[in-house]
Amino acid sequence: MKITFLSGGTGTPKLIRGFRRLLDDHDISVVVNTAEDMWLAGNHLSPDIDTVMYLFAGILNTETWWGIEGDTTATDTFLKRLDENSFIAVGDQDRAVHIARGKMLRRGMTLTESTQVLCNRLGVGAAVLPMCDEPVTTMIRTPEGLIHFQEFWIRHHATVPILEVVRESEGPPVATPDVLEAISSADLVVLGPSNPVTSIAPILECAGVREALKEAFVIVVSPFIGDAPVSGPAKVLMEAWGLEPTSRGTFGLYEEFADLCIQDIRDGDVVDGAVTLDTLMTNEKVAEQLAASILSLAEEQQQSP
Repeated sequence: MKITFLSGGTGTPKLIRGFRRLLDDHDISVVVNTAEDMWLAGNHLSPDIDTVMYLFAGILNTETWWGIEGDTTATDTFLKRLDENSFIAVGDQDRAVHIARGKMLRRGMTLTESTQVLCNRLGVGAAVLPMCDEPVTTMIRTPEGLIHFQEFWIRHHATVPILEVVRESEGPPVATPDVLEAISSADLVVLGPSNPVTSIAPILECAGVREALKEAFVIVVSPFIGDAPVSGPAKVLMEAWGLEPTSRGTFGLYEEFADLCIQDIRDGDVVDGAVTLDTLMTNEKVAEQLAASILSLAEEQQQSP
């Protein structure tokens, strides 16, 4: 079975780890959010791409779900002495990836092309696909002005008031042909338990994605248990969008193309038609069990008349 994920943050990569125990990496494609990318200390940071890429390369730090396992931070430590505005802790090997990608982008390569080069050099078998090649940035409007999402989340720990979530780009972002092909050719598309506002929505805002999803078989996994997100600032971001920060609110965002919705067994507000499973992936075994259940549900749904 060929599976395509729409991914950002840490929730969906945790689920992908479970699927890797059941499928060959070459049968997996991941369309990745790039609206949290930024140039940092002259190098190109793409956190969601790197998390997925490192996962498939077998080098991801799965304690933090970002960065490279066992990485050192000598450069970051010294940089903080020289630049008081350095607020993201980047490992030395992780920074090498940012340097290499920045060099490729400055030479005129697209983000898709540079990602493919990096994946090849790291021995990644899955298709890791940036959602688009145009720069897109998620900004947070606060009482003090606009700040990058990374600053909101990492520097301020999501504690500053949100007046508005703003997506910036030079023009309307357009999904790459590789992204649309990955969706249309998949036996199953999975929207994992990632932040709906800053991880999944930027992908959906790329021209062509929603139309492709309407023609695909799509399963959505909620990132909420009750009104509490499993991780990250999804609650405050959903509220800033004027949406209910629950599984019900999440499924409402995807209802035009979702074929099946999954929420956690601990969620007291079960949405009509949703399937309840253990989605709290505290370890790899739980992630594998959830992945196996999703595969089984997909096969049952697609075989039913």
